[in-house]
Amino acid sequence: MRISFQELKQEFKRILLKLSFPEETADSCATIFAENSRDGVYSHGLNRFPVFVKYAKKGFIKPDALPSLLEAYGVMERWDGNFAPGMSNAAHCMKRAVELAKVNGMGCVALKNTNHWMRGGTYGWQAAEAGCIGICFTNATVSMPAWGGKDPVLGNNPLVIAIPRKEGHVVLDMAMSQFSYGKMQEYELKNEVLPFPGGYNEAGEMINDPVEIRKTRRALPIGLWKGSGLALVLDLLVVALSGGNSTGKISEHADETGVSQCFIAIHRPDMHDALIEEVIAYTKNGGTVKPGEQVSYPGERTLQTRRENEEKGIPVNEEMWMKVKGM
Repeated sequence: MRISFQELKQEFKRILLKLSFPEETADSCATIFAENSRDGVYSHGLNRFPVFVKYAKKGFIKPDALPSLLEAYGVMERWDGNFAPGMSNAAHCMKRAVELAKVNGMGCVALKNTNHWMRGGTYGWQAAEAGCIGICFTNATVSMPAWGGKDPVLGNNPLVIAIPRKEGHVVLDMAMSQFSYGKMQEYELKNEVLPFPGGYNEAGEMINDPVEIRKTRRALPIGLWKGSGLALVLDLLVVALSGGNSTGKISEHADETGVSQCFIAIHRPDMHDALIEEVIAYTKNGGTVKPGEQVSYPGERTLQTRRENEEKGIPVNEEMWMKVKGM
């Protein structure tokens, strides 16, 4: 089942207005949700929208709240998100980072007391569209054990790095687990197993069953001990810069809210376009394991999916779509 971008966005906006979101906030949040599905990140588009609505109804997300500046020093700013919608907070902070970078060459904005930003790559694309390198990361509720440990004590703590490019921006958007929980939900909704082991069951055995992994909250870190270490360091960074909650503090509550984030933009007039193209061409010409397949850079498949979904309509899970239509 496919629907148009505008139909998807308007349905999201209708519901948000019904929940007393201001017109501008409802429009920006609805746009981001629709763009996430358009770009193939269904786990943080339509499939995540009911959770967003639930959090708004519970009062974790404050529809009319706005972020407030706490400190400004040099190329850095620290903001309080005041529990406003995570997407509007994140878009605002990346915008401020870009503005600082356009003046100083670099801008860094740390944010506390915010909510889930949905697809982190959104803010990498935002920076790249503004002609800046973008780097952003967030902490999250526990979903992985530390390497060598049994209990989940680390957040998935996504990391985004974006490099602007005329022929298509390079945007790396990755969680710290082999499969994000949103991606595991996609496999679960399709009654499919993961193509590779993605976590552990209660017995500590590595498995590819997304249902069991989501239940144990023992996802497999990317790069094993390296991903575990990176998840911890990202949590330390956002806490040190924002003065906000750590993964441990966030996880004291059943629902994820009050997370900490950081947004960095780097700007220079000359990004050495020819050298960037040289690197990409070298990487893509390395040959493939299977004939007919193609090596792609981060963000390339997103652009392909975007074009296809703009032309044919956005694929939606029919059960989830009907659930949203009934809100």
